[in-house]
Amino acid sequence: MATGPLGNHIRSTGVYRCMARVFRMGFCVSVGFLTFLLCPAIFAQDALQLFHQMQKALGGSEQIAAIRDFEERVHARTWNNESKPNGEERKRTRWIRPNYLRLDQVGHDNNTYSLYFDGTSGWEILPDKSFLKLVGDELTFAQGYLSGIDFKIWLADRDPRYRISSPTPNVIRISDKNNLQTAQDLTLDPVSSLPVKQTDAPRKGSSGPGQTETHFEQWKTVQGIQFPHRISIIKSGTPIAEITVDQIKLDSGLKPDDLATKPTDLNPDLGGR
Repeated sequence: MATGPLGNHIRSTGVYRCMARVFRMGFCVSVGFLTFLLCPAIFAQDALQLFHQMQKALGGSEQIAAIRDFEERVHARTWNNESKPNGEERKRTRWIRPNYLRLDQVGHDNNTYSLYFDGTSGWEILPDKSFLKLVGDELTFAQGYLSGIDFKIWLADRDPRYRISSPTPNVIRISDKNNLQTAQDLTLDPVSSLPVKQTDAPRKGSSGPGQTETHFEQWKTVQGIQFPHRISIIKSGTPIAEITVDQIKLDSGLKPDDLATKPTDLNPDLGGR
């Protein structure tokens, strides 16, 4: 099946796919045991400090939390499983806090679609222009896409469902307490504290091959918030997408009805340039 990288970031039609301590000899057992018990709190504190440094670099948690709506338009070069180039793909993403989502994409093969989700239900228009309610895998995809919106990850410290840890220096691990299989590692630039790479956190029993890496570059300020304007996706060392952000709008006055409106010609609504 054909795959497309725009979004979170890969989509296949039909099935869808944010410290060691040294103890001196001679400490009594009780003191050593107490220090061991305190280590998780130390780990958590260090991870949270690192997370807050990232938030500050992105523009500040209060500024991020104040964003009401978001629109992004991108284009991408993609490659298939045989590393052969596909045609250009274009995508428009719209989001209204807290849970309204609209995706419109034009891509190669079966990667042209429109999708609307209100956090509970919604609809999708497939490449053959069939109109369907979101159920099954399509509903799961929409739920996963919504939970992976940047703003939700950037404010993970405000959501009790997320756990924030730091497995290695300059790496933040964000895991969903309800789904531990979706943990993500964000590697931060040690100077700017902006994310430079996102990968799936290692899972128990996983052999490692096939890992997907998302790299972030060309950060630019939009209304006081930093966004990457070039995103590269690499799987097993092979590039599968290079995404360029054409436009980002914040708080432009989007309304839920704007997102819920079905295109009359059943073609994706990419908006004007």
